[in-house]
Amino acid sequence: MSFALALATAALSGYVALSWEILWFRVYGFVTGGSAPSFGVVLAFYLLGLAVGSLAVSVYCTERTGRTDSAQLRVPALLILFANALGFLLVPFIAWTVQRGPFVWTLPAVAIVAGLLGTVLPLVSHFGIRPTDRVGQRLSYIYLANIVGSASGSLLTGFVLLDRLSLAHASLMIALVGVGSAGLLLLAARLNVRSAVRWSLAIAGVGVTLVGAAPALFDQLYEKLLFKTRYAPNAHLAQVAENRSGVITVAENGTVFGGGVYDGGFNTDLVTHDRNLIIRAYALAALHSAPREVLMIGLGTGSWAQVVANNPRVERLTVVEINPGYVNLIRDHAEVSSLLANPKVDIVIDDGRRWLMAHPERHFDAVVFNMTYHWRAHATELLSVEFLQLVRTHLKAGGLFYYNTTGSPQVQKTACATFPNGFRIVNFMAVSDAPLQIDRERWQAALTEYAIDGMPVFDLTRAADAERMQQVLQLEDPDRSDDSWFESCADILARTQALPLVTDDNMVVEYTREWWQVP
Repeated sequence: MSFALALATAALSGYVALSWEILWFRVYGFVTGGSAPSFGVVLAFYLLGLAVGSLAVSVYCTERTGRTDSAQLRVPALLILFANALGFLLVPFIAWTVQRGPFVWTLPAVAIVAGLLGTVLPLVSHFGIRPTDRVGQRLSYIYLANIVGSASGSLLTGFVLLDRLSLAHASLMIALVGVGSAGLLLLAARLNVRSAVRWSLAIAGVGVTLVGAAPALFDQLYEKLLFKTRYAPNAHLAQVAENRSGVITVAENGTVFGGGVYDGGFNTDLVTHDRNLIIRAYALAALHSAPREVLMIGLGTGSWAQVVANNPRVERLTVVEINPGYVNLIRDHAEVSSLLANPKVDIVIDDGRRWLMAHPERHFDAVVFNMTYHWRAHATELLSVEFLQLVRTHLKAGGLFYYNTTGSPQVQKTACATFPNGFRIVNFMAVSDAPLQIDRERWQAALTEYAIDGMPVFDLTRAADAERMQQVLQLEDPDRSDDSWFESCADILARTQALPLVTDDNMVVEYTREWWQVP
């Protein structure tokens, strides 16, 4: 095996191995709803497999003396072929398994495939490095080639392929690259004609089989991964949006799932069908007398942005959303599509925390954030004391931060400990440096004026609408017997005395679930 071929094979194997890891993590992240431990667990099994594979092949390298026999290259070629065929099958296998039981049953399969991938680098070094005084130098070059290939996998597959291809197509492409690298090794094996034909047919057969089987294997993949044991063949998703930022799926009833977990619904109807508790978005009108300039972190379905943008007191709404896929989904839903043409609305594709840090000159009357679940990976970035202090620097005098705690007592305590004034509304915290109150008269006036796309939210000529408005306004009544809708910061702090604050360092909310739990 020439040294140049060894370098090329090391680079290709690094690219393929890291690409598989990225694709598998996308699947496990979707299955677990993006829980924080999921990456560490998948990585642990992946590295375990690499280590065992490397260790196992060391026996072959020690006992075999045919390093200079080019025909021996059939061994790494065969291992690469198996590794990529099984790597391609792993994703459908996960989808098949979660319909029948816990996803953890599939983790040993990750280790097995990673183990096959882990045999390649030692074998390439074995066959590609001659036993001279330059062994160490050449080994470092092969290792460098493998690292360059691995880095290319992270960049090319993670940022380019997954932004342009579906998971199924990206998996097929990586598998074919792997099959091709096996063929490359066989070309260098200098086999006799009969063996060369047999191996060529085998390589081509594997490639053709993968291409032919892909549509069936990946059919309704996200339905299976999302619904798991509740999956049924007739449970179709209405929309699937895949890009490098993640996977967004929309059920036929309009419920949106971001990264495999509930992410809202397309609805602004407060009167007859408040299935997404959109009342919380309308409540901004009760919390601030004149929220002329508002920042919203996260666009989601656009329902919240549509309500806030049409608040009669709002003059400008800036929305920062990290995943452009949501913008494309909004175009297809009449309830919110007009948001994209609203001159008051400016949608920016960026990370919320990064955007705030990059724009210290921007200040707002209100910052609104309908947060995803607190236990998901990186949630701390938007819930910690440090982030709340960052938001505070962007609030105008009397400004308000209004955000979803998704029921986390630690997040609620952090809000009350960071700001001097605040209270909880359902699962949202409203906090400010200025005194806060729910002004019923102001809210009623705003609700009376509220109109979306020219249609009044409440038609007060109808008795049902008038009655519903009175029900909505009762939210402000602190004496209501059902205290799940309203709680003062004093009560929250008393209830959460033993709990820690959320900080960038402790990331406490991200590890409140067991690693094997799924949504």
